[in-house]
Amino acid sequence: MIEFLGFKAEILILVAADILLLLFSGMMSSSEVAFFSLTPAEIRRVKRGGSVAADCAAKLLDSPDMLLATILVVNNMVNIGTVVLSTQILSTMFIFHRFGFLINTVVVTFLLLLFGEVLPKVFAQGSTLRVALMFAQPLSILRWIVYPLSYALVKTSNIVSERLTQKNNDLSIEDLADAVDMTKASSSEEQKILSGIVNFASREVEEIMRPRIDIVAVEQTMTFSEVRDIITSSGYSRLPVYSESIDNIKGTLFVKDLIEHANRSDDFGWQSLIREPYIVPIHKQVTSLLDDFRSDKVHMAIVVDEYGATQGLLTLEDILEEVVGEISDESDKDSNFYQRIDDNTYIFEGKTHIVDMLRVLQLDDELFDDVQGRAETIAGLMLEIKRNFLKKGEQITSHSIRFIVTAVEGHRIDKIKVITPNHD
Repeated sequence: MIEFLGFKAEILILVAADILLLLFSGMMSSSEVAFFSLTPAEIRRVKRGGSVAADCAAKLLDSPDMLLATILVVNNMVNIGTVVLSTQILSTMFIFHRFGFLINTVVVTFLLLLFGEVLPKVFAQGSTLRVALMFAQPLSILRWIVYPLSYALVKTSNIVSERLTQKNNDLSIEDLADAVDMTKASSSEEQKILSGIVNFASREVEEIMRPRIDIVAVEQTMTFSEVRDIITSSGYSRLPVYSESIDNIKGTLFVKDLIEHANRSDDFGWQSLIREPYIVPIHKQVTSLLDDFRSDKVHMAIVVDEYGATQGLLTLEDILEEVVGEISDESDKDSNFYQRIDDNTYIFEGKTHIVDMLRVLQLDDELFDDVQGRAETIAGLMLEIKRNFLKKGEQITSHSIRFIVTAVEGHRIDKIKVITPNHD
């Protein structure tokens, strides 16, 4: 049975206070949506000022963490007050012999959700800028009133965030690689780029550098016409300059520095245009080198071992190609590292990277992981498998793919015939 109690004045006061708190809760909810849904153009408009409300909004947006903390603290305090008052009103107006607590909970929750959350947020989404300016001044006052609580909340959340960040930093490269493999990118090209980024983080310059034997360089005593010939034939925009031996790098020659001197005779002292070389150790991390390239504004590095001997050369383009794949420009020749004989037979240069060969053959990039060791090229792969130098005509077979040496220069494998399965 329900019995009505006639405390009219008390009820009216409690109802008025409860409605006021619900409006306050709605203001906080709509403010949260309004401020954190502003577009960049609207934020720029607010920060240009022009009114007291705009100035207050700009100051609030300068510290979004404090703004959010203020809204959350005030909203929670108001919601607690609403719950207490609503419960008191229902208890004062009605006496429930049974299920009283359950009905109180359902009614109060419904009122808070409808008038304190749903309706205000729907209203704010329709005109975020107007709502933000409308409540900017009240929020500025409330920010100072609840500042100690908001400050404590922000500091606590920052500490928790830092701890979680440190924990996440323990994620291994293998974990990241597994995560990339599980993702479903919109295209295979995107998948390759994601994998390239993950693998990029753990690589050393030795793994992606252009080897010593493939470096195109100019000798310091060359005539200007000889230098011009090398520049023309190579197509490179930067060339290392050495004295007597490639191990004695003196600097880097920028082709752009020679443009205004293109018609000079052989007595032109081109050596005066040589710039300081950028030299890095062979085991330097690629990510670290990329940072150095960016900060020092250089595009090419000479790679040396622990004895100072030149081992290779690495450019910014080489690093980018590790992420996005082969980059071709007007000076590059398409497919110049291999020749297709028929559907199953190809001739590759020995210095061709294993990954490039597998892409041409449309095979899995990890096919030779179990036998390639530290080899990066096809010639290196053959040496890893054979464990000895190979002569012209010698062949090896791995994973049903046959490799035949067709040309040798000294101890260097120059050309290799690659025969895939199902070929007689």
